[in-house]
Amino acid sequence: MSSSVRFDVLTLFPDMLEAVLGGSVTGRARESGILEFNFIDIRDYTKDKHRKVDDTPYSGGGGMLMSPEPIYEAYRSIASELDYKPYTVFMSPQGRVFDQNKAIELSKLDHMVILCGHYEGVDRRVIDEIVDEEISIGDFVMTGGEIPAMAVIDAVARMIPGVLSNDGSFQNESHFQGLLEHPQYTKPRVWRGREVPEVLLSGNHKLIEEWKHHQSLIATFKNRPDMLKEAWITEEDADFLKKYSEETNEL
Repeated sequence: MSSSVRFDVLTLFPDMLEAVLGGSVTGRARESGILEFNFIDIRDYTKDKHRKVDDTPYSGGGGMLMSPEPIYEAYRSIASELDYKPYTVFMSPQGRVFDQNKAIELSKLDHMVILCGHYEGVDRRVIDEIVDEEISIGDFVMTGGEIPAMAVIDAVARMIPGVLSNDGSFQNESHFQGLLEHPQYTKPRVWRGREVPEVLLSGNHKLIEEWKHHQSLIATFKNRPDMLKEAWITEEDADFLKKYSEETNEL
């Protein structure tokens, strides 16, 4: 395998992925050789002269289904050149909901293939043939898998060493340790009467880190209390939240 981490995406809209992933952080990581992106157009693997890749479902009803053969041939264009089976993900509303833990797990892979569906879905037989895992980005339905695939790739890529300018910078971000991120501030010191918290100007790193942690606890408590059930918090954290709750009358 190559030293870079490889993402192959089977899609009907390769230009959409290139426009987003080809720039910013992921684009720079590709230029430096840390990431490799290949966006495979499924239409290139249909035998239909009109490049048709869908057909009516046997079950009837509205909409069209993506046919299995063009998808399989697009997948084979990748897999036939390998001596291993690449881990293959299908972006699907039926899949496990994607979260930070899954991003960390997938970031340990050297190669991942992502299948993006469209229309009313994909023939189940090709999913059963090539897919290792179905992933959803939430309990809602989108018109295609491209935007969810880009979200997954972006979240996974930034966990890969070297992609971010500071490899430790993601460790204080929302969800990384089960808590939401603390508030952040920049210049000017006072903006429209609102001041930067004094502790951040103190130069006392121990107090600043304590403030950040407490603010993360408060943000999670107020905005995503469901996350606290599985968050990495200590007995002291629990006591802090209990005191905060009593002082603010927030249950």
